[in-house]
Amino acid sequence: MKRRRRFLLMAGVLALAGCAANAPPQPASSLQLPSGWRAQAAGAPAATDAHVEQLWWQAFGDPVLSDLVGEALARNGDLRVARARVQEYRARLAQADANRAPNLAFDGSPTRTRTLASSGKPYVTNIFQAELQASYEIDVWGRLGNLSDAAGESYRAEQASLDAAALSIAASVATSYLNLRGLDAQLALTQSTLQLREQSRELARKQFEVGYSSRLEWLQAQSEYHAAAEQVPQLQRQIFEQENALAILVGGNPGAIARGLPLAELAAPGVPAGLPSELLRRRPDIARAEHNLAAANASLAATRDQLLPSFKLTAAGGGQATTLTDFLHAPTALWRLTALAAGPLFDGGRVQAQTDAAGAQRDQLVYTYENVVRNAFAETENSLGAIYRLQQQAVENDARRATAADTLRIAHNRYRNGYASYLEELDAQRTLYSADVGLLQLKTRILVASVDLYRAMGGGWSAKVQ
Repeated sequence: MKRRRRFLLMAGVLALAGCAANAPPQPASSLQLPSGWRAQAAGAPAATDAHVEQLWWQAFGDPVLSDLVGEALARNGDLRVARARVQEYRARLAQADANRAPNLAFDGSPTRTRTLASSGKPYVTNIFQAELQASYEIDVWGRLGNLSDAAGESYRAEQASLDAAALSIAASVATSYLNLRGLDAQLALTQSTLQLREQSRELARKQFEVGYSSRLEWLQAQSEYHAAAEQVPQLQRQIFEQENALAILVGGNPGAIARGLPLAELAAPGVPAGLPSELLRRRPDIARAEHNLAAANASLAATRDQLLPSFKLTAAGGGQATTLTDFLHAPTALWRLTALAAGPLFDGGRVQAQTDAAGAQRDQLVYTYENVVRNAFAETENSLGAIYRLQQQAVENDARRATAADTLRIAHNRYRNGYASYLEELDAQRTLYSADVGLLQLKTRILVASVDLYRAMGGGWSAKVQ
């Protein structure tokens, strides 16, 4: 007999479980992880062990840069908004967890009424009552647990969003600072070139006045001087705007920015050739996509179970009396205990439609996760390729600059000895200046590409090299 009752109970539970809405299956993943990187830094040794280094900006060795990044992480307005969102989702998680706990409430109600008796005479009645109420929903199907899991995953997704924002802000500060040092170097080069152009202009003027050169050469020297002078306020404007943008990034008002190492002393950190693809799992945007997908699966399970009945227990106990003295010393004890089972009988397909919508949202997050991972691989490949190609370009630029410097030396000697016109020297000056500017720009771009690689890998790396 007992076995039969157990069988009937199990059959009833299974029948009720079958009332849940049908949840669509999760689509199969189409991700294929690459076995290695297409691009690698030239001459880099293989890494046997690597892990993400959080304070990656310190690898540039500039204390001012480190201070700026630290200040931005503490004061940046976007990060303050992200931290507030984390607090919001932490509160939502606490609310979801609280729904799984018993609920206790207190109710006290002293009442004084004046009514009519059957004889038609009015009389006054006092009632003093207090009651303690408790209720608890039995999570038979795990719906409340799924809602709590969804809230927990959403909270962790917001934590990952905060990490992503911090990584982006740190990379933006580093990029802005390195660009600023690059502009400073270009301004110093331009001002130095302007002094040389002024000396050349004076030499051309003197030679024109004594008849050694034509007016054309003097005018050309003046034109080259003003061309160099024109670059100075342009670069000063760019530096001014870059300082203001960087000041906003670090959470301050527009203003001047302190300087650390000059561009010539800044060096891009070495890149181990064996950077494993597992480092990308530390990217906060990938972690955020994973947690959002997990939250969607938990929400889908909770939505699917809305058609199942819910079971609640409620209990109340208290006392009641007609006088305050009796209520305080010997009230009449009252209690009640209720078991409630409730569930929908017909909803016109509302829950199934909600389940289908939740499943479609889950599928969107699956595809979003795959897109985020693919984008992470592409960003890493692009950054590695940029560093490698820029390093190759820098080698060619060094050779071009050496040739341009030698050409200028020969042209200057020929001009001073009367074997060539000043236009030949001016042309050599332009070529050398262009090579010098290109060198500074390439140095800046290599440094910025290193920052992009740090961002793509979700931070820095510390490798043991054999």
